[in-house]
Amino acid sequence: MSRTIKKATVLGSGVMGSAIAAHLAGCGVDVLMLDIVPTDDMLTDAEKAKKNSPAIRNKVAATALAESLKSKMPKFYSKKDAARVQIGNLEDDIAKIADSDWIVEAVVEDMAVKKKLWKEVDKHRRADSIVSTNTSGLSVEGMVEDCSDDMKEHFLGTHFFNPVRFMKLLEIIPHPQTKPDILDFMAKYCAEDLGKGVVWCKDTPNFIGNRIGVYGINSTMYLMQEFDLRIDEVDAIVGKPLGRPGSAAFRTSDLVGLDTMGHVANTVYENVPDDEERDVFAAPDFLKELVKRKWLGDKTKGGFYKRAGKDRLVLDYKTMEYVPAGRPEFESINKAKAAKGLPGKIKAFVMDGDDKAAQFAWKATAKGLIYAANRIPEISDSVVEVDHALEWGFNWSLGPFRTWDAIGVAESVERMKKDGMKVPAHVEEMLSKGNTSFYKKEGNTEYAYSLVEQKYVEIPKDPRILLLKTEAGAKEVEKNDSATIWDIGDGVICLEFHSKMNAIDPDIMNLHSRAMDLLDEGKFEAMVVANHAENFCVGANIFIMLMAVMNDQHQAVEDGLKLMQDNVMRMKYHRQPCVVAPAGQALGGGCEFVMHGQLVTGAAETYAGLVELGVGLIPAGGGTKELVVRMVDSIPDGSNPPMLPFLQKAFETIAMAKFSMGFKEAQELGFVSDEDIMVPNRDFVIGRAKDAALGMLKMGFNPGSPRTDIPVGGATAEAAMLIGLDGMLKAGWISEHDQKVAGKLAHVIAGGDRYEGQTISEQELLDLEREAFMSLLGEEKTLDRIRHMLEKGKPLRN
Repeated sequence: MSRTIKKATVLGSGVMGSAIAAHLAGCGVDVLMLDIVPTDDMLTDAEKAKKNSPAIRNKVAATALAESLKSKMPKFYSKKDAARVQIGNLEDDIAKIADSDWIVEAVVEDMAVKKKLWKEVDKHRRADSIVSTNTSGLSVEGMVEDCSDDMKEHFLGTHFFNPVRFMKLLEIIPHPQTKPDILDFMAKYCAEDLGKGVVWCKDTPNFIGNRIGVYGINSTMYLMQEFDLRIDEVDAIVGKPLGRPGSAAFRTSDLVGLDTMGHVANTVYENVPDDEERDVFAAPDFLKELVKRKWLGDKTKGGFYKRAGKDRLVLDYKTMEYVPAGRPEFESINKAKAAKGLPGKIKAFVMDGDDKAAQFAWKATAKGLIYAANRIPEISDSVVEVDHALEWGFNWSLGPFRTWDAIGVAESVERMKKDGMKVPAHVEEMLSKGNTSFYKKEGNTEYAYSLVEQKYVEIPKDPRILLLKTEAGAKEVEKNDSATIWDIGDGVICLEFHSKMNAIDPDIMNLHSRAMDLLDEGKFEAMVVANHAENFCVGANIFIMLMAVMNDQHQAVEDGLKLMQDNVMRMKYHRQPCVVAPAGQALGGGCEFVMHGQLVTGAAETYAGLVELGVGLIPAGGGTKELVVRMVDSIPDGSNPPMLPFLQKAFETIAMAKFSMGFKEAQELGFVSDEDIMVPNRDFVIGRAKDAALGMLKMGFNPGSPRTDIPVGGATAEAAMLIGLDGMLKAGWISEHDQKVAGKLAHVIAGGDRYEGQTISEQELLDLEREAFMSLLGEEKTLDRIRHMLEKGKPLRN
């Protein structure tokens, strides 16, 4: 029988435990979350009187679950997933773990506490259950040294990064006795079902991500003092200019928590006496003082940065006082922006710059690269694993060794020596053999240099990842400036957008038409619409639209709108499968593309919304029509309720420009259907879409025909919506132009000049939404909103 995870127990309900429980629940697992029985100092007087009741004994876990549902950064894909989480305590409910396929521990980072808990787990777990620890750096082997052999054979480290839902990295740390089939299963399960990027780590303090990442942050703190720079100046240097997140070093520390950062760094300091850079992991005096004062970052409303009203303040670490934060600029950074591509920009900044910022960046980068190289083979044998850990766990665009390639290995090593730095011997050996980069490509194969074996090793291709690149096996069929049609094998084509921000323009629509022509001509059997960009599609190109209107080309705009309507309807009812595979933002016209896919296989982090009202328009690429159809179709068969409540939901969703914080919320809002498929791992989205399209072919796919039987709410529903708008105007909640735009929307959603009980076709709804759109495009206040959005990147309320 093949192994699966249907039920899991999470031991501990703190920041990580509750987040792991929420993520597992969101991925379809039933979860039991247990924590300690509260001590008297954790209870009110009223609670003490009832402290033997289950509600009080389960208070810690119950509170954590409630707080997870209120988290500003959502832990659950949908709040409905919380129903999958049961709570309990570690004393009364420990025997219940026998029902779990996986038991994951996330209690306090104290070895004695963990060892005691694991001995108790060993008594109650099912013999074949998987057991793992979420420790961020304690010894996996030492943690279960007192447990049974069966426990050890099923035990491993599974180190999630926070926030669990959003961070890709999962470090897996095998125990010496872990069965290979357990490791294989967990790597596959965590990648496919939990959406994680798995990195294999050795059982060393802080593993890979935190060992290298925290070294970089602490090293930056010491270098800041050496160079006499401000905190905000350093963040301006070590963030985006080096391909790192904008939060850089100090803002990242505030997000994580300065006490947590200090604890993670201290774990290394206490456990690696022979580390050549051990002293870097000791907290600088100003960090110790911050922790002493409990200025711990975001969770205490102040750390290295804080807010004072609308003002952003930064710590002066010399005086321990806050001063106004600036927007530091450096000549070297500005010059580097002209270089081509991120690797070129990093090299131009680090190697070619000569001001203080460039000198700082060079020293910070060089020290970090040397430290990472020196950790091989201690923490890993592979430069790829190290790079992935930093790319997926710290959001670096390029890991240490890809960064080293970017600045030039030979050139930088020469400079390191000139500056008196000790270059790792195995890097010197690599260069002596004539190998001047850690990565190289030969044909369609990529290789990484093994510093252990001193040779290039092929990087295995993951068959679950389908890349739209010729070197990955895809074949270009047709292309223009904004889109490409790829042959991705087995009779399937993929339409890829690649315009600026993937905004829909005439080139995209023309190639969309051409892709369906290829299906009609029998040259291909199915189509996928997908891309690798950060965002699937942010909507229509409103700049092109504005220019057309300003040049009195209204008919051209309407013709383009009609083409999009025709295209998405053609796709929806095409006799051959058409699967849409979004990831990231799918807004406006991008959402309309998604809504007309015959099937959607979307990334869990798909943020969909019909947001056109933000620029004074209504969705008119089929979005208004499609949402009306979906709300009407949600009426239970055989019932005949008033139409207004169902149409009101569509009206509010569009009028309030609601957008989803993930795929499941998109389902709840009606942008994708319950039959559509959420793919937890974004890397697998296109491959899953292709598989789904082929599956539809095998099943004998029937798309149906355009609808002509859609019941309307008519004048009654429209009047109710207009009355609501009038009340909002009088209350000062909306402007007169808001009222006008929403009034046009109400007319379309109600079905135009009809009465409740009558019906309308999809095409008639499309005509209504297009008519309303063009009417609003003639309003000066709408044009002002479009201009403001293009200039400021945010809506204008005029």
